[in-house]
Amino acid sequence: MKGRIKWVENVMFVAESGTGHGIVLDGAPESGGKNLGMRPMELVALGVGSCSSYDVVTILKKARQEVTSCEAEIDATRVDGTPAVFESIHLHFKVAGKDLSEKQVERAIELSAEKYCSASIMLKNAGVKITHDYEIVAD
Repeated sequence: MKGRIKWVENVMFVAESGTGHGIVLDGAPESGGKNLGMRPMELVALGVGSCSSYDVVTILKKARQEVTSCEAEIDATRVDGTPAVFESIHLHFKVAGKDLSEKQVERAIELSAEKYCSASIMLKNAGVKITHDYEIVAD
C-alpha cells in the first residue's frame, strides 16, 4: 500500500492514496489552519468505522441478508495529554434491510471486531478500548 501527503500551506495537506483518491486535511484556526479539511485523528476514527462497516455489509450479504442501509456512528475519546491517542472508540451500527436476522447482524459485527477489521484490531492491540452496539432500523 502506498500513498503521498503533500503540504499545501500552514497546516493544510492533501493526502493521495496509491489508488489515486485524495482528501484534504487541515487544522483548526487556533492551530494555524482554515478548517477546510478533516483532522488526521478524525480520519483515523473514520477509517475504523468504514473498515468495520465494509465488513458488516459484506458478511451480511454473504449470509444472504437483504441489507438496504448500514450506518456507523462513531464516538471516540482521546486521552488528555500528549500524544492525544485514542482511549476508546464506540461504533453504533444502524442496519436496515428486508427481514434481517438479528443473529446475523450481531454475528457480522462480532466477526468484524474479532477477525476482519484490520483498523480496529490494530488499535485494540495498541490498548484502545473498542466497543460496538447496533440497532436494526425499519426499512
